[in-house]
Amino acid sequence: MAFADTLFQTPMLAVSFSQLLTGMVELAVLAAVLMFFRPLLVGIARALVLVVRPRPTKDELAARRKLRDAKAQQQAAKAARQADAPAVRALGARS
Repeated sequence: MAFADTLFQTPMLAVSFSQLLTGMVELAVLAAVLMFFRPLLVGIARALVLVVRPRPTKDELAARRKLRDAKAQQQAAKAARQADAPAVRALGARS
């Protein structure tokens, strides 16, 4: 038993039962207030995120989409040219 006492030494905290009870009640009240006002707090958090990083406008989204589509077409055309290259070389070698 002496080994267990040595292993699990806990400092003697001078906390009375009333202080512990008061702390628990305060935490419970805080949790209740946070749960009651949760939708408001979530809305405030979302508004702050939009202040820091605003959403792109519809025009910006359309420009991005157009640029992405143009890049995709260029890559597809490049892949088609590379796929046709062996056939073109074979035809050139026959001449």
